[in-house]
Amino acid sequence: MGVATGRVLRFDDVRGFGFIAPDSGSEDVFVHANDLSEDKSVFKPGTTVEFEIEEGDRGLKAVDVRRTGGRGGGRGSGYSGGGGGGSVSAFGAELTEALLVEVPDLTGAQILRIRQTVADVARSRGVSL
Repeated sequence: MGVATGRVLRFDDVRGFGFIAPDSGSEDVFVHANDLSEDKSVFKPGTTVEFEIEEGDRGLKAVDVRRTGGRGGGRGSGYSGGGGGGSVSAFGAELTEALLVEVPDLTGAQILRIRQTVADVARSRGVSL
């Protein structure tokens, strides 16, 4: 699919996965520790990255993820949990956080499936996330 850029929304060092918000504004992309070019500890929320996007078993997946410049202040620089923006990414980040707190043993694939189901239900009812 080509090279994309974005910012790390969340990365769980212990569980070895997270999500990237593409600069293009498209849906958040799942990332696994095995697809990082450096030690996972450097991929904190807000870290700017460059990556390839592949279609995984459960949706979009980032591969060959590499840092491009550290932390920034734009979209994905660490979602605060406050209301406001109403973007799909902000809602997705909040939903992911809630799922990880309430059901910490969910896998990344399960979280992506839940998020997609919630988005589908919202769309079918005319709800704008």
